[in-house]
Order: sequence, then structure tokens, then C-alpha cells
Amino acid sequence: MSDALIYPLLVQVALTFVLLFATAFLRTGSIAAGKVKPADIMLGQRAWPKQVQQVSNAFHNQLETPVLFFVGVILAVVTSVGGPVLLALSWTWVALRIVHAFIHATSNHLRWRFYCFAAGVFVLLAFWITLAIGIVTR
Repeated sequence: MSDALIYPLLVQVALTFVLLFATAFLRTGSIAAGKVKPADIMLGQRAWPKQVQQVSNAFHNQLETPVLFFVGVILAVVTSVGGPVLLALSWTWVALRIVHAFIHATSNHLRWRFYCFAAGVFVLLAFWITLAIGIVTR
């Protein structure tokens, strides 16, 4: 059952790459359209148009708390600790990350973005508590 945790991990990795490529596409498009000059962004990111910055921020956000998820999944697989609770928490966390990234890259509505982020953090915490209990009691 712990091997099934690989699937939500792969979806999270795919989300990260989608946002990375979207960021690259929007950035090169902004430079090609003359909206941004390379000199304007060489030492900082503030010169990018709003939409480009939102998608870029959504990408960078995928490199923060997801690290805890990746480590947790790898630890669960290596220790053969899995089960339906960890799997449900994993899919819930990934779904919240997708919704969070969508909000971040589109409306960027701060309240809803925060709610998704906070819910994801609590789900990730529950994942780790469940994982720790599974490791200690096996």
C-alpha cells in the first residue's frame, strides 16, 4: 500500500513542472513582446507583469512545503508504512496544492489562497503524525 503513495507524489511533481514551464513561457513572451527588458529583471523580479509574477510565485511556492511531503512519501515507502489514511491524506494534500496553485496563478485572492495553504499545512501535519505513529508502532 505504501507504493500507492508514489502516485500523488508524481502528480505534485507534474504540477511543479507545469508551473515551471508556464513561468518560462510567460517570461519569454513578456520579453519578446517588449513588456520587460532583460536589464529590468537581471537583479530582481519586480519588473515582470502581474500575471507572470503570479505564476512564478505559484511555481516557487511548490518548492517550499512540498519538500516535507516528498520526504514523507519516500520515508513511508522505504519503511513500508502506508495504508488508506496516509493515501487519503496524500491525495487531499495534492488536491489542495493544485487548488492553491490555481488561485495563486489566476485571481490571487489572498483569503482563499491562504485558506487552501493553511488547510494543506494541516493535512501535511496530519500526514506526518500518521506516518510517525505508523513507524513507531510497526
